[in-house]
Amino acid sequence: MLPMHAEYHYLWEISTGKVMAGSTVRTFGRLSCYDSAQSEATLTAQHSAVQHKLQLNTRFVEPFSARLGSYYLALGELDTVDDAHLVLCARLLTCIEGVDVSLLQRAVEEQIKYLREREKVTQGSNLPP
Repeated sequence: MLPMHAEYHYLWEISTGKVMAGSTVRTFGRLSCYDSAQSEATLTAQHSAVQHKLQLNTRFVEPFSARLGSYYLALGELDTVDDAHLVLCARLLTCIEGVDVSLLQRAVEEQIKYLREREKVTQGSNLPP
């Protein structure tokens, strides 16, 4: 069985609990730490003067050459650990250093907008006349 398709969610949406455990997500942030022995990494992102963090389980993407401080795009499933915080079990972890992050955010916003509009049209066409 194939995994669910991943939806873009900003790191701050995930870290504040707006995204449920079990969801398949795409997100991006700076790689702030990596422990290859524990298969753990941390992505961080600044939003509204708050530093947000997301723990990653990297066992499915190892070995990879971690570049601390670089931007990474992560795709995977969210799991809960210790019934307290979310951990992203990464299926894909790609360094996107050099990408214009503001343009990436605009592209994500446009995709979210398009998918919402498409969903409205699809739901509207299922209604009886």
